[in-house]
Amino acid sequence: MPPIIEVKNLSVNYGQTEALKNVSFAILNGDFVGLAGPNGAGKTTLIKAILGLIPVSSGSIDILGNKLDKFNNWGKIGYLPQKSSTINALFPAIVNEIVILGLLSQKKFPKRTTKNDQIKVNNILNDLGISDFKNKMLGELSGGQQQKVLLARALVSNPEILIFDEPSTALDPNSRESFFKLVQKLNKEKGIAIILITHDTGYIGSYANKLMYLDHELKYFGEISGFCLSDKENHSFERSGKHIIWHQHN
Repeated sequence: MPPIIEVKNLSVNYGQTEALKNVSFAILNGDFVGLAGPNGAGKTTLIKAILGLIPVSSGSIDILGNKLDKFNNWGKIGYLPQKSSTINALFPAIVNEIVILGLLSQKKFPKRTTKNDQIKVNNILNDLGISDFKNKMLGELSGGQQQKVLLARALVSNPEILIFDEPSTALDPNSRESFFKLVQKLNKEKGIAIILITHDTGYIGSYANKLMYLDHELKYFGEISGFCLSDKENHSFERSGKHIIWHQHN
């Protein structure tokens, strides 16, 4: 089976600054990839390049067998950006209205919703256990509940790929663990491929099956267990209970 995302020799520059250099990898159907690296390493830049949100300097990106510039089936990709850059909690809309926005990318102008769209929304709210919040304003919900609403918006179009940019930043420990378990369930039971940027390195090794370590260049990509044995940049990590402790040696 061909990769669902294939990146070859990708470089991205911001003016004279090289954000990404010669990055290549392939993500397969059903992969759960934890994307890690230091601040400013290019993690969010990589995601924005895959989504066509920023121009690339060189290289190629294929999504679901199509060149990026030819790809238009964006309903197959669910994206949760960093919480600070997504819908404001004071946005004057109820949960039902926010989730149904996830179906608009599949519609031609004029973009109107249908009874079938509402059925899809009802189903996904039920699947995520947030049907009781359907008519509540986003600002009335807790941080964990808000993340589930935004996840519902990403899932309602039945995507094959879900991309998260540090989704657990504003969550308390219990909500964070619940969120990771939910994402893992979507990966295992629905076969949705996951790319998840995270600094929660104590959690991601318990849920993802692959690790991508990025620091402007691709330092490692493969099975998480293999990263323990990798001598790339002398990075290593070890397990401690349910957590993963990461070490960086000079």
